[in-house]
Amino acid sequence: MPGSFSFSTLIPVRISDINYGGHVGNDAVLSLVHEARMQFLKSFGYSELGFAGTSLIMADAAIEFKKELFYGDTVNVSVTAGGFSKVGFDLFYQLEKDMDGQAQIVALAKTGMICYDYNRKKVVAVPEEAKAAMTL
Repeated sequence: MPGSFSFSTLIPVRISDINYGGHVGNDAVLSLVHEARMQFLKSFGYSELGFAGTSLIMADAAIEFKKELFYGDTVNVSVTAGGFSKVGFDLFYQLEKDMDGQAQIVALAKTGMICYDYNRKKVVAVPEEAKAAMTL
């Protein structure tokens, strides 16, 4: 994981995020990561379908669970970009919640993002504009 993050957002845990075990399910953690990614991209004026003239596809995802999340918790999700290649990059996520006045990491995650042209149905290069914006 990177030593610092360029963006963070607060996301409340919804009742629909809770599984039969009474805590946030692993699929819901990926949903929280997806929401954070959308807000991160939006902070630059981008979306997954409008990424500096191209689009994005998630190629892979990894999550390391550290602590449980429950209904009523608010998650602080920090995001940063790195690991740029010609056609993609990684997004790193740190999910934290407040526990007794202390920020505690509840999960770490990474998603591999690939630039894709849906009209031509092919992988394309990372736009220099987007790379420059996300690596400031």
